[in-house]
Amino acid sequence: MHKVLFVCIHNSARSQMAEAYLNTFGRGEFVAESAGFEPTSINPLVVEVMGEEGIDLSSKGTQSVFELFKTGRVFTHVVTVCDDTQESKCPIYPGMTHRLHLPFPDPGQLTGSREARLEQTREIRNTIRDAVQEFIAWARNDTPLGETWTIKTP
Repeated sequence: MHKVLFVCIHNSARSQMAEAYLNTFGRGEFVAESAGFEPTSINPLVVEVMGEEGIDLSSKGTQSVFELFKTGRVFTHVVTVCDDTQESKCPIYPGMTHRLHLPFPDPGQLTGSREARLEQTREIRNTIRDAVQEFIAWARNDTPLGETWTIKTP
């Protein structure tokens, strides 16, 4: 069983979407959680666009990566999904086999009309969905990761 932690800044968007997709597509092989450096509430646009995919995040909470780290939980993979300037904050987890980084824009930082932000959030969601499917294939040793992924030394 692969135990995967997705990490971003606020645990309000990117990591939540990645967790939901991995738990959906990888059921039985993967168990995913998510956490943030500075947790806040889940972005309402993320709840909306994930609902379009049949995934309900409306009652999902957020958690601190540091509090989770203190529990001593072990993850085989830790994946940072924040932008490149923030990924170095990810702590080293005991027992971790792989530390990976895949940057995505933060839906909370999008500007413009609600419709424009909603459309951009859909694009981020779709990219995360595709990346999670790529991750599953890689973890099964079926395919290499694409060039946007970075594998870090644990």
